[in-house]
Amino acid sequence: MRKVLKIAIIGAGSTYTPELIEGIIKRKEALPISELVLMDIDSRKLEIVGMLCERMIEAEHLPCRVTRTQNLDEALRDADFVLGQIRVGKLSARVLDETIPLKHGLIGQETCGIGGFFKAMRTIPVMLHIAERMKELCPDAWLINFSNPAGIITEAILNHTDIKMLGLCNVPFNMFKSISETLNLDHPHYTYVGLNHLSWITAIEQDGTDYLRSALDMGLNSEAMKNIPSSGFSKEVVQMVGAIPSSYLEYYYFKEKKFKLLQESEITRGEKCMQIEDDLLNIYSDAELHTKPELLASRGGANYSEVAISLVDAIYNDKQEVHVVNLRNHGALKFMKDSDAVEMCAVIGKDGATPIAVPDFNNEHIVDYMRMVKAYERETVAAAVNGSEDAAMRALLMNPLVGDYDAAYHCFQELKEAHKEYLPQFFPKEKMSR
Repeated sequence: MRKVLKIAIIGAGSTYTPELIEGIIKRKEALPISELVLMDIDSRKLEIVGMLCERMIEAEHLPCRVTRTQNLDEALRDADFVLGQIRVGKLSARVLDETIPLKHGLIGQETCGIGGFFKAMRTIPVMLHIAERMKELCPDAWLINFSNPAGIITEAILNHTDIKMLGLCNVPFNMFKSISETLNLDHPHYTYVGLNHLSWITAIEQDGTDYLRSALDMGLNSEAMKNIPSSGFSKEVVQMVGAIPSSYLEYYYFKEKKFKLLQESEITRGEKCMQIEDDLLNIYSDAELHTKPELLASRGGANYSEVAISLVDAIYNDKQEVHVVNLRNHGALKFMKDSDAVEMCAVIGKDGATPIAVPDFNNEHIVDYMRMVKAYERETVAAAVNGSEDAAMRALLMNPLVGDYDAAYHCFQELKEAHKEYLPQFFPKEKMSR
């Protein structure tokens, strides 16, 4: 690879972007970035966030040119890495995903259930367009995507384009960190199996000892993400599963409890994030600020920069490190299709990611759950790509948080109309804007 780097951040008006800049600063010796392009369609947020990013880089004396643009092609041209963190429809669309399902007796959540389904419907067409432009303007670049739902987007891009791409989430990193601290382990090796936001730790090994059994006996939970309400898993649940679930499994294992909690909440998480975002943008506007503010951690972005930029570092410097990523299965899990996007440990180097096979995997609960939700994800991608309402309904009937045809149909129709502006695949004859 070249001795200098161009990184493009798509969706750079996100208040998460200073996390990425912090990661770039920490790795300034390993990543000789000559050009950083911040791209967003929201001019106000791009200016506020972009100027803070520029101040952070200037304060550290990085010899890096920073450009702000609303033009996708300008951002992508000759990039080495493209970091995707878009939110089509912004937080107001998230609030609709959270509130409308509740009227139909369904959980409303950003990445799970029918709310996550519609986030995929809005996001996949835009991400496929970005991939198409990358093929033209930076064909050798890596797309590192954190846009949610990350696993479904990975499924779409890897099976409908041929660009180099990995999906990323900070949940596994935070799970490993909290469990290592609880068990007082300094160099454990984890086996992590699942799909994005549907995942389990199935082995914890250090110096030839497997600590999973003692963790299960303790009823050990990993630290929950700050952006979801969490009550944790009882010892009985953890032992029944035979693995440590990620906190997002609470939506599946305690569906009625979660629905009631969301129904009784005064405001949705999306509305709370809008408040936090407004506060952050006000803080970012301070011309004297040149560091990431602590309030950003309350957005659920803990260790975001560590996960994202360390992955760029591992690829660029051929580090052959183990990271958890969303990637094509390629036989690593024998019970899944080779083309399925899965979330698991992989060795990362200049050629990308090689999944670490998990031979003789025998937790049937996890096998069955992954197969069921992957069937939902495949139909979701088909609906997003083809605008097929039949595929949409097949997807929703397979989703454990939906399942009922009448509820799914009526909620689908209401959300489809509410998000009409961002769903060109379902309204092909009308003038749409992204």
